[in-house]
Amino acid sequence: MAKKQVKENKKHNDPNVIGLRAEVLEQPITETLEQNYMPYAMSVIVSRAIPEIDGFKPSHRKLLYTMYKMGLLNGARTKSANIVGQTMHLNPHGDAAIYETMVRLSKGYDALLMPFVDSKGNFGKVYSRDMSFAASRYTEAKLAPICAELFRDIDQDTVAFADNYDGSTKEPTLLPSAFPNVLVSSNTGIAVGMASQICGFNLDEVCNTTINYLSDPDCDLLSTLPAPDFTTGGEIIYDRAEMEGIYSTGRGSFKIRSRWRYIPKENIIEVYEIPYTTTTEAIVDKVAELIKAGKIKEISDMRDETDLSGLKLAIDLKRGTDPDKLMQKLFRLTPLMDSFSCNFNVLIEGNPKVMGVREILENWCGWRMECVRRRVFFDLNRKKEKLHLLLGLEKILLDIDKAIAIIRGTELESEVVPNLMIGFGIDSLQAEYVAEIKLRNINREYIMKRIADREDLESAIKDLEDTLKNRRRIKSIIVSELKAIIKKYPCPRRTGIVYADEVELFDEAEAVEDYPVTVFLSNEGYLKKITPLSLRMSGEQKFKEGDGLRTSFEATNRTELLVFTDRQQVYKTRLSDFEDGKASALGAYLPSKLEMDEGERVLKLILPGDYRQNLLLFYENGKVARLELAAYETKTNRKKLINAYSDKSPLVDTMLLGEETDIVMFSDDGRALVFNSSLLQTKTSRSTQGVAAMSIKNKHRLISAAALSDTAIVNKSRYRVRSIPGAGALLKEEDRGETQLSLME
Repeated sequence: MAKKQVKENKKHNDPNVIGLRAEVLEQPITETLEQNYMPYAMSVIVSRAIPEIDGFKPSHRKLLYTMYKMGLLNGARTKSANIVGQTMHLNPHGDAAIYETMVRLSKGYDALLMPFVDSKGNFGKVYSRDMSFAASRYTEAKLAPICAELFRDIDQDTVAFADNYDGSTKEPTLLPSAFPNVLVSSNTGIAVGMASQICGFNLDEVCNTTINYLSDPDCDLLSTLPAPDFTTGGEIIYDRAEMEGIYSTGRGSFKIRSRWRYIPKENIIEVYEIPYTTTTEAIVDKVAELIKAGKIKEISDMRDETDLSGLKLAIDLKRGTDPDKLMQKLFRLTPLMDSFSCNFNVLIEGNPKVMGVREILENWCGWRMECVRRRVFFDLNRKKEKLHLLLGLEKILLDIDKAIAIIRGTELESEVVPNLMIGFGIDSLQAEYVAEIKLRNINREYIMKRIADREDLESAIKDLEDTLKNRRRIKSIIVSELKAIIKKYPCPRRTGIVYADEVELFDEAEAVEDYPVTVFLSNEGYLKKITPLSLRMSGEQKFKEGDGLRTSFEATNRTELLVFTDRQQVYKTRLSDFEDGKASALGAYLPSKLEMDEGERVLKLILPGDYRQNLLLFYENGKVARLELAAYETKTNRKKLINAYSDKSPLVDTMLLGEETDIVMFSDDGRALVFNSSLLQTKTSRSTQGVAAMSIKNKHRLISAAALSDTAIVNKSRYRVRSIPGAGALLKEEDRGETQLSLME
């Protein structure tokens, strides 16, 4: 509940003193949100962040319309500062915000496949984070030729107009774009509770697809619109099923990778096209970070050599480096290959809606047909008005001298039109038209020429009326306009298409050098990875004061580890992620290395291998869970698994189980229980609590577990049970042994 304070007067004991008492009234939070937050949220969604069916946000539309009214479609360029100032009549934002909008629409910035602003000067680059644009007083701009298609017949009532923010002028609610700009121009917007991310498509391909759609709404879109297109080029890793999903739902993602070439003479790689979603600085920074971390050793230097001729990243290779394998590695580890996430959220009649490409085309075609219909209707009315005037003029032809006599015989100017109306039986519009004819035009030749236009007008009116009634004719008008756009504004495709099954993927495991190592883990969670040579030359293992060795094992540098912690979480890592160490060093602190939560402790390390074994989890309450280790295998590169095991009782120990074997469990009251692992049923859920194996009395707990063959127990039958749960038996002295003593500590 929201609270609202209301102050009211209250008399005190002293009648001359008036005090204020604050009364707290409760108001439902839903009312507060509806009254205060919803208007703001809807304003951001409708009036700022989400594009409409013409492909523009309000800020884009206001800027372009201002430039159109300034005569910048056919005129010369003007200072950008002038454009920004004029736009403020429609857009009540600061000059910086308006100029940034203009920069994104410009040819110089290169964010749009078909830029709408023909710019001159430094407008920055979409592929550079640090290359900032010049101030508006230094740059110049005008509308690009393609804008003629945006404003086609805008003065013929093709779209509705509305008042600007102060009611001083009118502005269009949409621009009557003659092509589906909503698909051609990439657009990104973050609103309240929703967002929009529309990738750009090639103009020629979009127009051809629209033509096919108008003739057959069920046409194969991918045949003419195979994939998105980006100004920065690159290559799309094409998966037809993935692209079909995006086209049908409006949501999904696909991968884009850079284009590169190898220069053998200089032993360098030149990257000349990068994904639209990244920048040159981000790529260079990531490569430098990997070189510093020792994950990339094949590169000696990397430079950004971008200049006026275009983008270029130069990578100097060390001798003997295979450029193809290095680029596969860089694609995997750096933004040289990135993903584009699609969210085709568009405002349709004021309502945001996520649509696929086919549905967007359906809405655009319906809207464009209405624009053409309004234009035809506007033209029809103008021709009807002209015909009406000519019919009045035709009546004058019967007696021109009479018309002259009426005008000459009228004393008052205001009575000329009424007298003509009476004399010839025409209405006020026709009489006004006749009265305005120049004296030199009052001759039979002029009047006959005007009347000759009557037949042409009647024929044109009939044709326009037929067009209004015939959807097929309106569609043919749209198709002819689209064909003219394709011919007038050729747009070669920039982004290549590479099929996913042809792409050679980087195998991270093969790229990592493999060699034998010995791993040491301390009680406090310090891990050391030591090579055999270093181990032979080293002395005693060094630990922090109060710390000691928990476990050690032999492995290889490529070995994967599962790290179980006391917070029901498992962290996945590889030994290759750790630097080779020495016995005299403390090693890597796992909680820091794996970015564990504050206070989280390491319980156990598991070497999962091929994930084909079973895993036993032993809990403090005496229960044991048997799981397939495959439950912890992930296809993605997830580094952290939450809810990795049950939280009903603390985890005490873990054990890998390749084949059935005898297991011994130890409790803190000196008891041991031996049973065969075949008594445990394999579960599928990681959160299973397991089954009771050892019956433990109150105030006691399980402290460890091990394979029977790894213990010093001699009297095995004393502790063995045929079924579980069992209480076990007290350990005899001869069954403890040094190994067991260490387990009990």
